[in-house]
Amino acid sequence: MEDLAYKTKSIWENCDTKKQKELHEFAKHYVKFLSENKTERECISSALEKLQEAGFSDDLKNNKYVTVLHNKSLFAIRKGKKDLSEGFHVVTAHADSPRLDFKQNPLLETVGVAQAKTHYYGGIWKYQWLARPLAIHGVVIKQDGEVVNIVIGEKASDPVFTISDLLPHLGKEQVTQTVAKAFPAEKLNILIGHCPLAKKGKEKEENPIKAHVLQLLFKKYGIKEEDLLSAEIQVVPAGEARFVGLDSALVGGYGQDDRICVYTALKAFLEVEEPEHAICLMLWDKEEIGSEGTTGASSRFFEYCIQDVIAAWSPKTTLSKVMLHSRAISADVHAAIDPDWQELHEKQNSSIIGRGPTICKFTGSGGKYGANDAHPEYVAWLRNIFAEKEIPWQMAALGKVDHGGGGTVALFLAVYGLNTIDMGPSLLGMHSPFEISSVADIYYTKEAYKAFYQA
Repeated sequence: MEDLAYKTKSIWENCDTKKQKELHEFAKHYVKFLSENKTERECISSALEKLQEAGFSDDLKNNKYVTVLHNKSLFAIRKGKKDLSEGFHVVTAHADSPRLDFKQNPLLETVGVAQAKTHYYGGIWKYQWLARPLAIHGVVIKQDGEVVNIVIGEKASDPVFTISDLLPHLGKEQVTQTVAKAFPAEKLNILIGHCPLAKKGKEKEENPIKAHVLQLLFKKYGIKEEDLLSAEIQVVPAGEARFVGLDSALVGGYGQDDRICVYTALKAFLEVEEPEHAICLMLWDKEEIGSEGTTGASSRFFEYCIQDVIAAWSPKTTLSKVMLHSRAISADVHAAIDPDWQELHEKQNSSIIGRGPTICKFTGSGGKYGANDAHPEYVAWLRNIFAEKEIPWQMAALGKVDHGGGGTVALFLAVYGLNTIDMGPSLLGMHSPFEISSVADIYYTKEAYKAFYQA
């Protein structure tokens, strides 16, 4: 009966010393990418640079085409041996992550400190962002169009920022409240300064600490307070991603949802040089807030790109024919069973970290609302290509039925009729400032996407 039963197992069980070194070497490069790219703009810029180094350009006469929208979404495609009318293979991931954003008028001074007011972006546990070192990354666009990039808090010589937390001595009321009430969003204000501006004669500054902050910003970046109205400044955890555990078999860091898929999909895409079908890489913004907006998956950017490529590469075919013959992987992370919260998972249909990338046949919540539900024929096709390449993988659903759920960009691809499924590595502590992934899963996620591109 053992040969007839199905059971996943840890990748590490079949890894010799040589393979373990290969996995760790790949993870080292991923840790560097994760440390250096903490916003969607930084991710897209890094991906574009690597694609251009590989010969991709915005010239549609080129067999390797790439274009970017508003510096936040990226489309790249490589021509295959088969005509575009026979479809393409696309892996799509999102470059945005949960964070705190500066408000439009962020700066204030009160009780001896200057602060920056924020608005949280995406699904976060607010308490996880208190009393920890934070960095600010962003872009300021001056009235004359000049672009000023800001990164403070990442170098050892940089100051960092933080949100002060309530001391337990005064928190008796908070311990009786729900998490939502105990940690109100309007109290997520960043400590940004303390020393007042030096006095000039008898002049008295109304807000001397805020004035000093503005002086420092002007001295270093040439920006005034009004310039913050046309800025996009994000607050993220300060510091580098790190290996976790005595064996360094795990990776911890901010933004692994979904930059782990951005990195592995990009690496896989670049490694496949002569595909049978055209292969496509699509990196989105705004997934964490419903994929809305001009750079989200609900926009027409992907469709416009495909139309342009059809016109250049296969003008006699139609958009509908191309889409209906195409296949997609919505590259997004999955929730691994948390060792301390196992009761929230239905273990028989849950993901275990270190057992390979996770296929999620459907997402959504409750009765599969808001989901793309992949067809069994497509699952079988994927099973076959992964079996041929001996790539470990697993299948899971997100938690117990009626105990939550979540969505991805898959349903926005599915509207075109192309076969679509979710697939990516599983994480511990998803959406936290320090998410955990497996070194083994990182490597084999790249291998799975590569096999998909080659199929």
